[in-house]
Amino acid sequence: MWHVLDANSIWIREFAEALGEHADVRAWVANMRLGGAFEKWERISRPARSQMWVHEFPLQRGYARFPISQLLDYGSVLARRLSRQGNARCSPLVCTTPFYAPVAEKWSGPVIYYQTDLTVEYHGVNKQTVREMDRRMCRVAAAVCPNSARIREYLIHEAGCEARKITVVPNATRAENVADRPLLSAGPLPPDVAGLSRPVAGVIGNMGGNVDWELVSGIVARTPWLSWIFVGPVSDQVGDARQNRCRQQLLRHGGRVRFIGPRPYDSLQQYAQSFDVALLPYLKREPTYSGSSTRFYEHLAACRPMLATRGFEELLHKEPLLRLGDTAAEFVAHLERLRDNQFRDGEEGVRWAVSRSETWAHRALAVMAALDGRLTAGATA
Repeated sequence: MWHVLDANSIWIREFAEALGEHADVRAWVANMRLGGAFEKWERISRPARSQMWVHEFPLQRGYARFPISQLLDYGSVLARRLSRQGNARCSPLVCTTPFYAPVAEKWSGPVIYYQTDLTVEYHGVNKQTVREMDRRMCRVAAAVCPNSARIREYLIHEAGCEARKITVVPNATRAENVADRPLLSAGPLPPDVAGLSRPVAGVIGNMGGNVDWELVSGIVARTPWLSWIFVGPVSDQVGDARQNRCRQQLLRHGGRVRFIGPRPYDSLQQYAQSFDVALLPYLKREPTYSGSSTRFYEHLAACRPMLATRGFEELLHKEPLLRLGDTAAEFVAHLERLRDNQFRDGEEGVRWAVSRSETWAHRALAVMAALDGRLTAGATA
């Protein structure tokens, strides 16, 4: 039995689902509550067509902060909760945040540290506390699986992690999103945007402060012949006044510019395949810059041309799967060349071939192999 602690985010849930194809998986989902320390309930469910069990449980809000962390022995409490599902010594525990280091230290079975964000750069965290938690997690973990090379370097140089423990495991897409053959042209537009005229540029993701809205606004203004679809929530605040102003202007644009809000994860591929071209307009900022771009892998499986900023370090190494740009003028030039070539850039087959091994199924197997390798190395040392 494998435990994934915890699976609140969609990318962790997708990883756990893929892992469930190969093992008995319990995905733990924390429900942050003011009185979580005094609540004992647990809700267990099994999603439709899923191989894993989901365990929702109460967790004290601020559990890892002083003085609450000193008053609550949450490491022991959570370790006991998970252990009730079976023999902990035979059960790998996947920890997805440094704040679960006290749980990892109490766990009698093997621990995998699956680090999907550069948590030390989160707004409002105590950096010294996060670094110490990362050090503790790296000490106790048999295998450490960050999802980017930059997080790997941080773990080695700032958290003291042994390089031999580390396997980089990026984000991915569902195996079912990869078509049987390369998609050489855009698919039909989903019903909610079917009225838009072609060609269509699309942006998928959180429409918050990680998007360079000033850049996007400049591109939209220079491409009156192009329609735009933005798929994702717009509820997050944009702190920069100029960026926020540009987002507001686009939200009010209407016509050929559509913000359709969030859509279920399993429907995103339909949108990605319908775009003539995909944009990944990341604003360079942490922790985004040091992570792994989930939307890149969604667009990779869709085979459509991609244009991206240099706001994500991982993407700096992905040409010719995508094209990079810095200014609105550069992006417009790319878009005009694509228009002249019926939105085919000649890389559709390459994107399809690469996407076949960039799935959550491959990521789950990579983590399992990393643990097996470390346990084998430990047994023969």
